[in-house]
Amino acid sequence: MPDGMSSGGQSGFPALVLNADFRPLSYFPLSLWSWQDAVKAVYLDRVSVLSEYDITVHSPRHAIRLPSVIALKEYIPAARRPAFTRFNVFLRDSFTCVYCGAEHPTHELTFDHVIPRSRGGRTSWENVVTACGPCNLRKGSRLPREIRMFPRHVPRQPTSWELQENGRMFPPNYLHESWRDYLYWDTELES
Repeated sequence: MPDGMSSGGQSGFPALVLNADFRPLSYFPLSLWSWQDAVKAVYLDRVSVLSEYDITVHSPRHAIRLPSVIALKEYIPAARRPAFTRFNVFLRDSFTCVYCGAEHPTHELTFDHVIPRSRGGRTSWENVVTACGPCNLRKGSRLPREIRMFPRHVPRQPTSWELQENGRMFPPNYLHESWRDYLYWDTELES
């Protein structure tokens, strides 16, 4: 157990995981490993430690500072085609209703079939969009031209790279200072 940590604090001290090209494996969710997994990867020589916390863990024979940033020694290529999931649809559409343009928290979003299933529409990247509850209810089982509600963009399958770029717009609530040199958020740089 790390020095100065109670058993309740073991979930702290995550390590930012970078690919062999020193980019995060993912931005959203941010690629993080528990300190236990990071230490195991160090001992198995699968990662290089780029930065450490000021915390040490001890085993009967060894002491090691907890890694805060690690890079894989072998490059893992990104999946060419992202999975078609509700979350990835929200991420593609930047957590914004494609009808009214309002941004919403995830629990207030739904997905809408542009061509309703009752009209032969399929559940696919090309027919499903992010909608807020009121817009989804208003559109109902009608076609966009029938109610004059058109998506702000044509739905299509994104690339994994596009999803990662969209994820950069949503930095997590917690960023350790040692991670900042490896993350590039869409925020203004300090002068």
